[in-house]
Amino acid sequence: MSLVGKKAPLFTSSAVVNGDEIVDNFSINDYIGKKYICFFFYPKDFTFVCPTEIHAFQAKLAEFEKRDCVVIGCSTDTENSHLAWLSIPKNKGGIGGVTFPIVSDTAKTIATNYGVLGGQYAYNEEGEMIFEGAPIAFRGTFLINKQGVVMHEEINFFPIGRSIDEQIRTLDAIIHNDKFGEVCPANWSEGKDALKATVVGTADYLAKH
Repeated sequence: MSLVGKKAPLFTSSAVVNGDEIVDNFSINDYIGKKYICFFFYPKDFTFVCPTEIHAFQAKLAEFEKRDCVVIGCSTDTENSHLAWLSIPKNKGGIGGVTFPIVSDTAKTIATNYGVLGGQYAYNEEGEMIFEGAPIAFRGTFLINKQGVVMHEEINFFPIGRSIDEQIRTLDAIIHNDKFGEVCPANWSEGKDALKATVVGTADYLAKH
């Protein structure tokens, strides 16, 4: 089920921050009420499409930051795997130079709570627990407002990389709605005209539903 319009699932987990430091208690809770959040999942470290997306987020990091938005990545790999990948230069297949936090979800609980885990646990005919599907995360992206509400989600299957520019455009629309109470039509981008509406803004919506 979609998380749009609902409170983002909170979590505390191990992560690598600033590209070189493992912390055991990284928490998304620390940003709720303070920042917009772009929280994204990718399938696996040391792969092919994933580093292109991670580097693309890093290349646009200043654009997110000037919008008062933090970028946080996450996969089901360990924090040690993240750190090892971060220690390898970009021109050798690594993600060296990436500075935003990358969360470890080895228990797969974060991916499960966000609805992006590529499979599920089940039982076979012998009563043994098995995993059906892929025990890694789809390419999920969640834009969370300062009240901790998920305003946008996008989930791509493993082979399909996402557009970082589209995440920024959508973030602009969320911010515009928060500031001016206007709704943003198809293909809207910052600087274009928006529309007045009877029900506007997350606070109004939540008060009426």
